[in-house]
Parts: sequence; C-alpha cells; structure tokens
Amino acid sequence: MRRTLGLMWRRHRLLTVAFLAAAGITLLLAVRTTAFYVYWANHRAVPVEPWMTVGYVARSWEVSPTALREALGLPLQVRDRRSIAQIARDKGVPVEVLVAEIETALAAAQRQEEER
Repeated sequence: MRRTLGLMWRRHRLLTVAFLAAAGITLLLAVRTTAFYVYWANHRAVPVEPWMTVGYVARSWEVSPTALREALGLPLQVRDRRSIAQIARDKGVPVEVLVAEIETALAAAQRQEEER
C-alpha cells in the first residue's frame, strides 16, 4: 500500500492533492451535516424566548417563516436576523406581548397543518 501511495505521489502529484482536498471537504461537510441534524432533532418545539429570531422559532416549530412573519405583521424579508426582543423594542411593545402573539400564531399554524 505504501508503495502504491508513493507511486501515485510521484506520478500524479496534482491529482493526489486534489483527491485529498476533496476527501477533506467531504468529511468536513459530513460532520457539519450530522451536527445540524443532531441539533435540530433535539430542539423541536422549544418554548419561545426573547433571544430567538423569528426564523429560529419557525424552524423549531416546523412552521413557514413567511407565515409567521405575516401573522406578526412583519415585513416579509428573507434575511431579518433581529431577535424577538429587538423586534418588540422596534415595535414599541413589551417582549411578553410579542411572545404571546408568536405563540398564538404558532397555535394557529399548527391547527391549519392538522386540517390538511
């Protein structure tokens, strides 16, 4: 095996480097995918907290982020990374009120999913 690897390195150095780079990237992406899967498998339907974003809540509760933004009267931006606390501050309402609105919207979305 060592002899084969040495031969490959001498004759096809660029190809060997490219293969090792591709193998490393593949391993990195496999680890990253597994980490995301494990994280989201354990973070389903978590209670809404002020530090969360609307997208995080939508993913945790398996609801469309667009539908949740629509229910809250937020602009339908693709990349709104504000936390719930920041959104409440910008709207001029207490965080507890916005959290209650989100929970109501989540319940409505779940009822709508059950009806389908």
